[in-house]
Amino acid sequence: MKKLLDLISEEMKNAFAAAGYDRELGKVTESNRPDLCEYQCNGAMAGAKQYKKAPIMIANEVATKLTDSMVFEKVAAVAPGFLNLTLKKEFLGNYVKDMRADKKYGLEETKAPAAIIIDYGGPNIAKPLHIGHLRSAIIGESVKRILRYLGHHVIGDVHLGDWGLQMGLVMNELKIRKPELVYFDETYTGAYPEEPPFTLMELEELYPFASKRSKEDDAYKADAMSCTFKLQSGVRGYRALWDHIIAVSVTDLKKNYERLNVEFDLWNGESAVQDMIPGMVETMKKEGYAYLSEGALVVDVKEETDTKEIPPCMILKSDGAALYNTTDLATIMMRMEQNKPDRIIYMTDKRQELYFEQVFRCAKKTKLVNSETELKFIGFGTMNGKDGKPFKTRDGGVMRLESLIQEIHDEMFKKITKNRNIEDAESRQTAEIVALAALKYGDLSNQASKDYIFDIDRFTSSEGDTGPYILYTIVRIKSILAKYMENNGNVQTVCSDIKPPVNDSEKELMMELAKFNASVESACEEYAPHKLCAYIYNLANAFNHFYHETKILTEEDAAKKEGWVALLALTRDILETSIDLLGFSAPERM
Repeated sequence: MKKLLDLISEEMKNAFAAAGYDRELGKVTESNRPDLCEYQCNGAMAGAKQYKKAPIMIANEVATKLTDSMVFEKVAAVAPGFLNLTLKKEFLGNYVKDMRADKKYGLEETKAPAAIIIDYGGPNIAKPLHIGHLRSAIIGESVKRILRYLGHHVIGDVHLGDWGLQMGLVMNELKIRKPELVYFDETYTGAYPEEPPFTLMELEELYPFASKRSKEDDAYKADAMSCTFKLQSGVRGYRALWDHIIAVSVTDLKKNYERLNVEFDLWNGESAVQDMIPGMVETMKKEGYAYLSEGALVVDVKEETDTKEIPPCMILKSDGAALYNTTDLATIMMRMEQNKPDRIIYMTDKRQELYFEQVFRCAKKTKLVNSETELKFIGFGTMNGKDGKPFKTRDGGVMRLESLIQEIHDEMFKKITKNRNIEDAESRQTAEIVALAALKYGDLSNQASKDYIFDIDRFTSSEGDTGPYILYTIVRIKSILAKYMENNGNVQTVCSDIKPPVNDSEKELMMELAKFNASVESACEEYAPHKLCAYIYNLANAFNHFYHETKILTEEDAAKKEGWVALLALTRDILETSIDLLGFSAPERM
């Protein structure tokens, strides 16, 4: 289906052309004075100079051409030359009815589906997820879902940090604590144990201890680097131990991402491309892209149009060691060979923008990607505490992500059970669902690139622009529809029976529903879940206004009641579709 605003503009453009003016002057926008009209057109103002006429004369001539319009109920030419527009109820009702009949509520899937990889998540093996991982996970998940809904072929890759010094630190500390482990006997030729020689709790304690000590003890750090070298050189015992670390850590990561309703198609890490790096580096040198600078191998990525300094992209350090740049470039090469994407999107902290600019330019210059392949960086801001500084625990540490989720869950459980008589198991399940909505909506409703304040009281409130408010609206609709069914009504039978609006609040609700396709398209084109959040907040407000103004179930006119029930069912479906695109769901009751 065409977007509502496009249909309205088409009608106005035809009127301008019929009056003898450039049809492109007929562009319509939403009214900036909703107290006066629903839509407006300022084309007469723009055409005044071109046609050497007073704008009000042009506006009057155009308005005359719309006397019998099937779209507009009222067209008013207002000095000095505005056209104020009010839609016909029948036109709007038919549009919303057509949305109901469409499988995606009027949204047209892309005519040019792209193969897209989204790189988001980025956790490190052997380290628990902390709140710094939150935004990448939930923004990336929503962008992935929105792109898929538009018809693109999207692969989500977590891109694990599983090959660096942190591996050597963990192994070295484990060697000190348990030197008897067979993994450290380089003469051993037998099979290694199937069970890991540590628990998750032990693993998570090993890294911070080893990291702290390595900063204070040079000999200890040298031993850790030796362990890293043995791992990366393929020493059997160290590879087997690494497999255990990966298995234990990934199992825990999957559990925590599942609690966030975040799913990845690929669980590749830096290790996946290590064998590709030597060949890639050799090609860069052979083709003349890479050269030595102060012992390091670099590729120049500056361009003549740069207004700021863009440093060279370092490929190898002076000691021959690879860097994050090297791994990311090899990962791009692997993705091009295996997946042939049209677009690769990276979702990370916005402070990494310069880094990714270097990597992208290097990938293009060295022909790791096709000239038409798009490399896109989406940077997000920081989640801050009420003091405006990066969010910390009460003792000043970085909060574990599962602790943050539990804190919101406990707060929602307390609110849900206050003055309520609900079974404890159901309350816990409902609190889990609503807590996730509070957390995700609280984040996603902010423009990704901006910092925001994490306020648990505001995020868990059932009033205002919050996840719980959206869910309360959906649950309210479900409750009304359930009561309709209890009174022998059949929602499925009447759900397509949408009629023209009979009052102002119903018309306002329909106009919000009609914006669904435009809102999802905009969120997709701009990788902007906050636009979808804004849409469902406005839709929820419009529904609640309609609900308070209208006695739905006590309406005696059966046809009118059926039309309202159909409208409620569509509102529920669009809200639930939208929150699924944002990565959360609604309970049956709250």
